[in-house]
Amino acid sequence: DNVGFNVRNLAVKDLKRGYVCSDSKNDPAKDTANFNAQVIVMNHPGQIQNGYAPVLDCHTAHIACKFVELKEKIDRRSGKKLEDAPKFVKSGDAAIVIMKPQKPMCVEKFSQYAPLGRFAVRDMRQ
Repeated sequence: DNVGFNVRNLAVKDLKRGYVCSDSKNDPAKDTANFNAQVIVMNHPGQIQNGYAPVLDCHTAHIACKFVELKEKIDRRSGKKLEDAPKFVKSGDAAIVIMKPQKPMCVEKFSQYAPLGRFAVRDMRQ
């Protein structure tokens, strides 16, 4: 479902892709310098390692994010740690990764705001 609303003193032309609306008094949306992400590699031809920078689709934003550090490889189903600081991950693997957006981006904890904590990583337009 899509919901539309108007904000006083704000023109539609002033809004851009990726902007987030929030409660400015109680819980304002903030951009992030970096964040920990659980990544499951579904379909990738090679190996993913530190420094990889694909486009991340989070809510309506499309922003390049760098894989700063692969912290640990985990089991896809149980979430149990399999390996600390792996050199790479490949198709079928899951990992906890420190990611750094190349531009300001709003990301929240999945447990608090699921839509702002869920993302898809695209490379080569896939």
